[in-house]
Amino acid sequence: MPTAQQRLLKADDLAKQPDDGTRYELVKGVLRKMPPAGFEHGICAAEIGSRLNVHVRTHQLGYVCGAETGFKIAQNPDTVRAPDAAFVSQVSIERQGIVRGYWEGAPDLAVEVISPGDTYAEVAEKVEEWLAAGCTMVWIINPRRETVEVYRSNEDFAILRGTDTLDGGDVVEGFQCLVQDIFV
Repeated sequence: MPTAQQRLLKADDLAKQPDDGTRYELVKGVLRKMPPAGFEHGICAAEIGSRLNVHVRTHQLGYVCGAETGFKIAQNPDTVRAPDAAFVSQVSIERQGIVRGYWEGAPDLAVEVISPGDTYAEVAEKVEEWLAAGCTMVWIINPRRETVEVYRSNEDFAILRGTDTLDGGDVVEGFQCLVQDIFV
């Protein structure tokens, strides 16, 4: 929560932050430092992002974005989040076009890989924000437990593990992979 002296920042302010080697997200107008991810986290994010990208490009479904991509999911106060991977459908691209700045709104699919320092409350907050912003599906990948939580709403979710199949459903049509193949 901002102090009395702290002004709420806008998405444009975030975009103008000097490149000091630190990654930030903007949450309700307040900058949040995002520490660098660990090695295992990076492997999981790259693995799911790579698998998604191959499928999406092969079938011309839209675009897969990496962890540096900002999505402006709320305004007044502004929130800009950057999931570990995201899918934006061709239909969404045709509505908004390819933008140079932050994507206005949520991706069709947001993928978050849990880091060792993430709290349950932080992860739940992200799921809530993505869904409230219009994200159709959210995948929460937990490297420690080797699970994937699939959310379509706060009430419609499943926990997958091992030889369960992670399926893109009607969001990333035709995408499937075994959960165990995402992990080291």
